[in-house]
Formats: sequence, C-alpha cells, structure tokens
Amino acid sequence: RNSYKAIKMAMQAARKANVRLPPEVNRILYVRNLPYKITAEEMYDIFGKYGAIRQIRMGNTPETKGTAYVVYEDIFDAKNACDHLSGFNVCNRYLVVLYYQPNRAFKKVDQKKKEEELSKLKAKYGVGGDAARTEAAK
Repeated sequence: RNSYKAIKMAMQAARKANVRLPPEVNRILYVRNLPYKITAEEMYDIFGKYGAIRQIRMGNTPETKGTAYVVYEDIFDAKNACDHLSGFNVCNRYLVVLYYQPNRAFKKVDQKKKEEELSKLKAKYGVGGDAARTEAAK
C-alpha cells in the first residue's frame, strides 16, 4: 500500500516537473467580489478543495472589504483553484480570482518615488527646465 502511494506521489512530482507555468502564476491568489458576510471557515471550504492552504487574509477595511488573499502551499494547487474558481457563484456574486502581482500593487507608490528622485537628480545636475537651473544655482 505504501509503495503504491510513493509511486503515485513520484509520478505526480515528475508530471509537475515537466510542466512550465506562465510567469504570472503564483502561490498567492487575489480574490475580489466576495460577499461581505462570508466567513473564514467558508473561505477554507471553498478554496481548500484545491489543496493545502497556508493562509487566507480577508479585507477588513471599507476599501478592502469583499477581497481576500489566499496563499497555497503549492503553486499547482493555486493554479488549479484560479482556473476553477474564477467566475464561481457565491451568494449570487461571481468571484474574480487573479494571481497576486506585487509589482502592480505598488506601482503607484513606486511611480511617485521615481518622479521625486528624478526631479532631485535634475535639480542636482541642472538638467531640464528653469526650475532645475534655479535650484542648481542655490
């Protein structure tokens, strides 16, 4: 019995090793359009069917209510859940399940930082416009 299970696990691992996933596939799923009254237990019931879950973080502020991050132990389980649960109906709401993209979440913050750094460099080296020249002259 144990050897059968070991062989089955080895075959699954070999199958997964040959699969090349798209770069956006991630262990972390971002879920939108959740019913406000959904419980953590219900979330584990829905998402746990696709594999072991490390954690679920549900939005609790007015801006983040109805959203959640679901972190799977295995990237293939996350892919399976994303493929099957996107558009899933929960309390007459259709779930939007996406892969978490950290670069998208912080893009606005990074853009402001980059603009500030650029204006400082322009001022330092006296490049680009009158404001930079007057700043450099000081």
